Amino acid sequence: MMDKDAPFSSVVFAGGGSRCLWQVGFWDSVAPALELAPRAVAGVSAGATMACAILAGRARFALEYMKAAVAANPKNMYPLRLFSGRPVFPHYPIYRQAVVDVIDADGLERLRQGPDMRVLLARPPAWAGPRLAVLLGFGAYMAEKKLNGRVHPEIAARIGFRPLAVPVRACWTPEELADLLISSSCTPPMTPVMNWNGGPVLDGGLVDNVPVRALDPDDGPALVLLTRLYRPELLPQSPTRRYVQPSRPISVAKWDYTNPQGFQDAYDLGRRDGERFAAAWPD
Repeated sequence: MMDKDAPFSSVVFAGGGSRCLWQVGFWDSVAPALELAPRAVAGVSAGATMACAILAGRARFALEYMKAAVAANPKNMYPLRLFSGRPVFPHYPIYRQAVVDVIDADGLERLRQGPDMRVLLARPPAWAGPRLAVLLGFGAYMAEKKLNGRVHPEIAARIGFRPLAVPVRACWTPEELADLLISSSCTPPMTPVMNWNGGPVLDGGLVDNVPVRALDPDDGPALVLLTRLYRPELLPQSPTRRYVQPSRPISVAKWDYTNPQGFQDAYDLGRRDGERFAAAWPD
């Protein structure tokens, strides 16, 4: 059960692309109010990136950096680049450079010295090539989201996708960390198919977009930060996990890299939701 004085020893950051800036705002309000000091943190996709920025002490810088980067990017797709050798989708170069610039060597060292941070990846079935794996994985994810809206998906695991939790302490350079985080966010064609430890990987959200499975049983009570609204009856009930979701849909789309105000709005909504959560705790 949760202790009202020291309620959470672990935190989970769900995926959600640009919407994950809500988590940063929520953390900025709740962490000092509840004196959060987690021993373990699990994240997937952009949620893992936000968690790393927070633990590296670079979250607010990350927000301003990304607002400037997307303000300089007028489109989410450049069809005329198709035969030029330049990326049609600008997300991968922007994302990767952002990780390297935001979490520099000092930030990475602080991250490595902090809580045990784990990043979830999805390993495709051995019998599926990269293209088939992309179709199967994201097809299953979208179908399940439309059909039942579960917080924790199941279909991809049933057809052979396997979770792979990688500790951030395995990364020794900002470039290695960028490869890990983009592997966890791997969503072709927005990114290329990524490889980790000799095998292809895709967005870890395919096996669990709310990666509680990256926690160990002894990690203790968990605060689980979602990035989209679920019907109340779909939220899992657990004596050792507190699922928290935005108070309203976040306006920015998950792969919208053209909307700096949307990034700020997501953060601001998180701040307000966090303030309400902290004020009402432990009720």
